[in-house]
Order: sequence, then structure tokens, then C-alpha cells
Amino acid sequence: MPFPNVLAVIPARGGSKGVPRKNIREIHGKPLIAYTIETALAAQHLFHRIVVSTDDKEIAAIAQQHGAAVPFMRPPQLAEDNAPMVPVLQHSVEFVEWQDGITLDWVMLLQPTAPLRTAQDLEKALRLTEDNACDSVISVMRVYATHPILMKRIEKNRLVSYCIEEKEGTRRQDYDPPAYMRNGAIYLTRRSVLMDHGSIWGNFISPYIMPPERSISVDNEMDLKLLELHMIDK
Repeated sequence: MPFPNVLAVIPARGGSKGVPRKNIREIHGKPLIAYTIETALAAQHLFHRIVVSTDDKEIAAIAQQHGAAVPFMRPPQLAEDNAPMVPVLQHSVEFVEWQDGITLDWVMLLQPTAPLRTAQDLEKALRLTEDNACDSVISVMRVYATHPILMKRIEKNRLVSYCIEEKEGTRRQDYDPPAYMRNGAIYLTRRSVLMDHGSIWGNFISPYIMPPERSISVDNEMDLKLLELHMIDK
């Protein structure tokens, strides 16, 4: 079956606060964003286009050096600290559809902060949309240390279960039901859900399960150090 018209968007604004300039921080001699660009280019047969959305000239130049297209600069109002992702993606869709004279089918959000996904992950996520009425596909990983069974609340100075009762001595492999957490690597959204309903998730989300070793996401300096250590042997 031929692939639908899919736009891959790599968002990379310049004003990150948690990790300054994180999208171009070097990891083993390569800017963080380069890992996501390279993975997307390795899977470019899946996409109508791959674009980087940025407001920052330095990021744009680095993205282009690594083979990415930066066909527009993101408007300043979409690059503020509190700017949500939905209008950023909508802006990218509107530009590409206007420039290319097409109507897209799906939009894949690839955040540079999750650099360990593979081209095979992108293809497998897209395959989940075949014969599937889902609104989106979101990548997740199974969790143990943050399973809801371990979460507690304090009620009248007593520690009680937050939502799932934990029996003393429960082994982690016996946590039931299994719990999964979004890992930030892949968000694949039906175009109509994004553009007509202003949502990345929609109502029917299909999960794409990834292993922990490909699910590191950079939100702070410690995450950067962890990523560097993880990639030493890569």
C-alpha cells in the first residue's frame, strides 16, 4: 500500500529555558537536533516533506548543514515560552500545503529532545495507521519505577494508595495492569484532527511501544549527561 501524504515536522525554537540552546548542544561532537534530522532523512521515503520549524537563525543554519529543509522561519508569537505545539504544527501544515498545492493526510512530530528513535520506529508507527481508524499514534515505553501502583497520597497524616492498592511484597514484574508513559519520540496525527479539532492526540490514540534504551528524553542537564553516557558505545 502506498504511503499517504505525511509531513514530518522537527520543532526547534531558540529560547529553551530548562537547558539553554539544548537543540544545538553537542552530544559526542554532534548537535542534538542532528540525530533527529538524520533519522528522519533515513526514512524520507515515508514523507512528503521533512521540515524544521524554528525561529532561530543559528538553529536554522545548523539544521541545513545536516541536510534538513528550513523553508520558513517560525513567527515570533509561536516561539514564546508558553507557545503550545498545536499552532506550531498547524503553521507548518498551512505553509507546506500552500507551497506545494496539496492536502496532507498525516503529520509526524519529531522532537529533537528524543534523539534515539530509529527510522524503523518511524515506519512501524506509520504502519499502525493502516486499516486503523485511530486519530493518532503516540510512542510510549513501559514503566516500572513510576508505575501508578507505587504512587501514594497523604490523607489525615496517613500514607494511602493514590489510585491502585499496593500489597506489601508485590514484585515489579507483578504490577498489574502494565503501565506505559509517553516518551516524546513520535506523535503521528491525522491532518483533520490537527487542523479541524486543534488536537495532536484526538480521541482514539494507538500506542507505539518503544524500549527504554530508545526512550531517553532531554528535559534537563542530567538528561543530557545520561544521554552522553548511553551513547558512548553507539
